[in-house]
Amino acid sequence: MIITISGTPGSGKSTVGSLLSKKLKCGYYDIGKIRRAIAKKREMTLEEYNRFGESDESTDKEVDDYQRELGKSKDNIVLVSRLGYHFVPNSFKVFLKVNLEEAAKRIMKDPTRSKEEKPKTLKDALRMIEARNASDKKRYKKYYGINPYENKHYDLIIDTYGKSPAEIVDEILKATKNF
Repeated sequence: MIITISGTPGSGKSTVGSLLSKKLKCGYYDIGKIRRAIAKKREMTLEEYNRFGESDESTDKEVDDYQRELGKSKDNIVLVSRLGYHFVPNSFKVFLKVNLEEAAKRIMKDPTRSKEEKPKTLKDALRMIEARNASDKKRYKKYYGINPYENKHYDLIIDTYGKSPAEIVDEILKATKNF
């Protein structure tokens, strides 16, 4: 089974995806981490890379083609990607969401974010999330004609506020039993 996990920034996608893949003993792929690594190689922050991508399709195309190939060549994986549901249509599609303020707090505490990506204030974090969402929506609409934040794309939608990653993983596992 392939499980794709999408969601809003700060909703816990990477944490839940990693934990889920360990529990299922399957492969784990995180497109956000791949995009961050590419941005770093280009000496850009992810925010700068996303803005650049608004006029240069190649920033998305490379990882999007990679996702399509994963969907065709792998059987048991967890794929964390804003557009994984679109590029791997045969997957069990999960969307994680959380309110903006909680997302901002989580992003500020995230030890995996680089110094350049870590906001200093809650206001900066909120601005960063809003800019990220706007850039993502603009690129995905322009290149694919889709909005990944619409509920209709997903098999399971979870509000992660007040839930531990383990609780969320359990919810996903229960829902996949009927898939």
